[in-house]
Amino acid sequence: MASFTEIESSNHQEKINSETVNNNNSTSIQLSASSSTSTSVLTSSRYENQKRRDWNTFDQYLRNHRPPLILSRCSGAHVLEFLRYLDQFGKTKVHTPMCPFYGHPNPPAPCPCPLKQAWGSLDALVGRLRAAFEENGGKPETNPFGARAVRLYLREVRDLQSKARGVSYEKKKKRKRPPPPPQQQLPAPPPSDKGALPFEL
Repeated sequence: MASFTEIESSNHQEKINSETVNNNNSTSIQLSASSSTSTSVLTSSRYENQKRRDWNTFDQYLRNHRPPLILSRCSGAHVLEFLRYLDQFGKTKVHTPMCPFYGHPNPPAPCPCPLKQAWGSLDALVGRLRAAFEENGGKPETNPFGARAVRLYLREVRDLQSKARGVSYEKKKKRKRPPPPPQQQLPAPPPSDKGALPFEL
């Protein structure tokens, strides 16, 4: 038979082990939560930094415009001018209809076709500037980045680049999961005689 001292020592050791497990679980939960939080913060800060850079670039463009433009007088037409101006810094080869590689996704040789801004880059840029405009005091109803002319221009660029580069920009439709097969019902077990009385009433 174990003495009182041995039992007390054993209980104390179990308590320490339990606390260690709880502390480990708590630490792992905290690490997991902080990891997911830091990832979302990094993603958010990267987006905010890019948005700030884009806004500064657009602001510089307005100041260099002849005649200089102020934000309140900026229209969808000025946004289109800005997007076309950015094409000179583009890195995406867009083949002309006369090019032998027109519609070829992987051209086998170089060609003199112009480099332009990719549609996806322009689309994301307009989205960031649209948000930045309102954050800098602009009203949603007068937001030039949401103008119909800008939306039509982006659609036109998408279609043109899709044909010229032989790349589809259509969103992939999510496949619907097939419904689960119906569960087969098992036959009900035969009635048990366990609860039956040994004689009739």
